[in-house]
Amino acid sequence: MLSLDNIKAKKGQKKRKDVGRGVGSGHGKTAGHGTKGQRSRSGVSGLKRLGMRPRILQTPKSKGFTSMYKKNQTVSVSSINENFKDGDIVNLNTLLKADLIKRTNQPVKILGKEKLTVKVTFEGVKLSKSVK
Repeated sequence: MLSLDNIKAKKGQKKRKDVGRGVGSGHGKTAGHGTKGQRSRSGVSGLKRLGMRPRILQTPKSKGFTSMYKKNQTVSVSSINENFKDGDIVNLNTLLKADLIKRTNQPVKILGKEKLTVKVTFEGVKLSKSVK
């Protein structure tokens, strides 16, 4: 028959520590909080472990700013006049071969107020109003 004196806890369930129930219990008097200091007082619960730095302070600070928009690589009209001949096609690959741009994954814009002296065809590049 089931009665209060023969009830057992569920398997794997630990018995709660009874604190502050007299010196004979082993957890009496200061109830496991030690003597004196902020952590021994009542109302202190959310304190971090001593020596633990919060995760947000462990991460390095970001330096500078990165724009979400791709920046144009610029090429001047004078450099196109110097590096290309009549009838050439100016696109990302030919500009890269001529060493006028550094990479092909960024957009390219042709700038300059000078006149184009060579007759070239532009493909896949942006042109300023003055160049058009």
